[in-house]
Amino acid sequence: MALWPGTRRRDGLALRQAIPDRLLPFLVGAMAFLAALALAGGIGAHALSVRWTHGAGAVVTVQVPQPDDPALPAPGTGTGMNGAAMAAGTTRIQAAMATLSAGADAQAVHRLTDGELRNLLAPWIEQGSDLVLPMPAVIEVHARDTRHLPDTVMQALQARVPGIVVEHDSIWSDRLAALADSLQTCALLAIFIVIAVSAIVIMAATRAGLQARRRAIDLIHSLGATDGYIAARFAWRVGALALVGGTCGSILAMPVLVVLCLLAAPFNGADMPDMQSVFTPAAWNAASATQVLGVLPPSLLAMLGALPVGAAVLGWVTTQMTVRAWLRRLP
Repeated sequence: MALWPGTRRRDGLALRQAIPDRLLPFLVGAMAFLAALALAGGIGAHALSVRWTHGAGAVVTVQVPQPDDPALPAPGTGTGMNGAAMAAGTTRIQAAMATLSAGADAQAVHRLTDGELRNLLAPWIEQGSDLVLPMPAVIEVHARDTRHLPDTVMQALQARVPGIVVEHDSIWSDRLAALADSLQTCALLAIFIVIAVSAIVIMAATRAGLQARRRAIDLIHSLGATDGYIAARFAWRVGALALVGGTCGSILAMPVLVVLCLLAAPFNGADMPDMQSVFTPAAWNAASATQVLGVLPPSLLAMLGALPVGAAVLGWVTTQMTVRAWLRRLP
């Protein structure tokens, strides 16, 4: 049995000829590239879903007509002199703001200014025109845990400020969230397909290597080489090639992912760096590289770093199973 430790270092099975070091890394690298794109799609869809659900979808808009008119007295205060004085001292917009701030459990209750209202109406009304319209006051309520105002708040608003209009974007945000969820499912399915195709490619390459070295394997197997020894020789070879291919695929995917992240930055609310100055050859340095990589989400960077390791583990496990199954059928 002293033969085996010596051949471990000298590649006694000639696996470099049986499993070439060009085709398999290329195929695994292509699969890693596709897996990186699928991971980026899943992470991006999740980020957009969170932003749509907890961003615009969590905003409730309350329109208050005649905001400067006096509000009705709160229930239980009566309608006598005290109630009339209280109603005269509190405008409709003040009562609405107070009711929303006290009972809506909101992160922020913001009344749009005249400038913000003009910006909203700019596509329909020409700026600087003399047209004067009675504009309602508009309040944005950024909900904390829900996209609907509680029933108690709605009843209080209708009691003190009748005629208000409450609008929410939950319908559109729910549809967008469903779209994002379907995109995540598609990305997950694509990853599973990439893993399955990679396993099939590795299995085919391993079986081709076994057939190419069949006579040598028969010889050493008859001399006492165990299945574990032969499988380990193939597994380490294929695992190393898969690691190289996965690393190359991850590196090649980074420029594409950076461009995609830059294109998606406005939809995700992220700040876009000045790419013109970053990609200027004279200004390129380590800080520029760090700025470019900073565009990628940390979770995506971590997955890109783990992708080569995952490819190597997949290659090692698949090869072990393939070689052991093949050796069991030997006479």
